[in-house]
Amino acid sequence: MSEVRVETAVVDAAGNRQIASRARATSPLADRAAELEEAIVQASAIAQESLAQVPPRDGWQVASMAVTFGLTLAAEAGVILSKASAEASFEVTLTVERVSGTA
Repeated sequence: MSEVRVETAVVDAAGNRQIASRARATSPLADRAAELEEAIVQASAIAQESLAQVPPRDGWQVASMAVTFGLTLAAEAGVILSKASAEASFEVTLTVERVSGTA
């Protein structure tokens, strides 16, 4: 089986991402599995908790929600690579429908 690699962006001590080609690196996806799993769990929890807070309004309710998110993996620069982080972007699509029995 071939190894899947992901591109990582270096984050300096101030938290700024360096996107120049000389600062780009890759690492095996399997090495970042824990970070990815944590990001997926957190994103799912945020989406579920948010949806639970949306009550029906004026005869309409949220029927479904689709959440798409992308992750940017980042490794902090330093003498010893001891920290890593993940950034996420979200796109949320809600479908609303008329509640049964309302005019």
